[in-house]
Amino acid sequence: MLQERKKQKMKKIYLDYAATTPVDKAVAKAMAPFLSEKFGNASSLHSFGREAKVAIETSRATLAKFINAKPNEIIFTSSDTESNNFALKGIVVKKALELKKHGHVILSAIEHDSTMEIANSLKQWATQFSYIPVNNNGVVNPADIKNAIRENTILVSVIFASNELGTLQPIEEISKICRDKGILFHTDASQAFGKVAIDVQKMNIDLLSASAHKMYGPKGAAFLYVRTGVSIEPLLHGGGQEFGQRGSTVNVPAIVGFAKAAEVSYKIMERENKRLEKLRKKLISEVLKIEGAHLSADPEKRVPHIINLWFSDVDGEMLVTHLDLKGIACSTGSACSSLDLEASHILQAIGLTKEQAQGSLRISLGRKTTEEEIRYFVKVLRDIVGKLKKNL
Repeated sequence: MLQERKKQKMKKIYLDYAATTPVDKAVAKAMAPFLSEKFGNASSLHSFGREAKVAIETSRATLAKFINAKPNEIIFTSSDTESNNFALKGIVVKKALELKKHGHVILSAIEHDSTMEIANSLKQWATQFSYIPVNNNGVVNPADIKNAIRENTILVSVIFASNELGTLQPIEEISKICRDKGILFHTDASQAFGKVAIDVQKMNIDLLSASAHKMYGPKGAAFLYVRTGVSIEPLLHGGGQEFGQRGSTVNVPAIVGFAKAAEVSYKIMERENKRLEKLRKKLISEVLKIEGAHLSADPEKRVPHIINLWFSDVDGEMLVTHLDLKGIACSTGSACSSLDLEASHILQAIGLTKEQAQGSLRISLGRKTTEEEIRYFVKVLRDIVGKLKKNL
């Protein structure tokens, strides 16, 4: 009975916003009518369907506006993983069919697992993939991209902001190289959309992936931006939805929620980023006072909410488990691979050994994170690291 009371009184702190976010109240409110009375299929011709269709197209225009795209360049999908699959498979297969030969694809060494796994599945369509290294700060050198380009290079894909490190890549420099060479450029902006300004025209981006649930929207909604004139092979064939590019009944409530989440995020982005940057700097400063603590990658050139640290002679999974017992939620890396016992390829790409990478901890801040929570987290973390080191 006493233990149950203690559990009820335990402080609960969520510091895993890079994995997913709670749905904003304004987003839930916008979605609600489309879960009940406005339930029509957007492909239907009657009034229920037309109502849903208007909601979809309004949402499409809203989302397009935030990246300076045209509404018809936004193709709705179910997840960032699907968008990445659509981009890479769609271009590789299309180019193979058009050119009657295999192409060459360039990726950064710190891409999300979904992109890396796509590459593994495309061996039959693209005979060679090049993986561009990053420096110790987790940043790609655009010159390395340029030097890797071959005569048959058809696509370059570089993540906008690392899901584990938080580091921002020199997207505009890389994309200019690609545009000058007539090569398509894709970026996975799942951790950047709603956090930093994105202009696909200015940045010469041909394809861009983004997801709702990373920015206080619902799970099950994402999009792939495809620049006008870019020819891409559909992944899903069916009823001709999404301009014939993705056959499937459209998830109206989630898409409406996605658009509302973007509206809210961009409205408060500048103010919220300043607040999170202040918390991030405080957290990093205090944690680095702990013996054996190290910051992974660049301390400044990053999205405001993601911090990755590693601890000498401490296992990251043990850290996560002990923090969870204290009511604090963090992760050892990206949520998609948190159950994988292998050391992160992203952390190894910045020069960490396998053992060092296994001592990593990803902390990601959000709208509900407070300075008091940061102080409590640092205190608990210091105690846990100390105890784990004593048990060596």
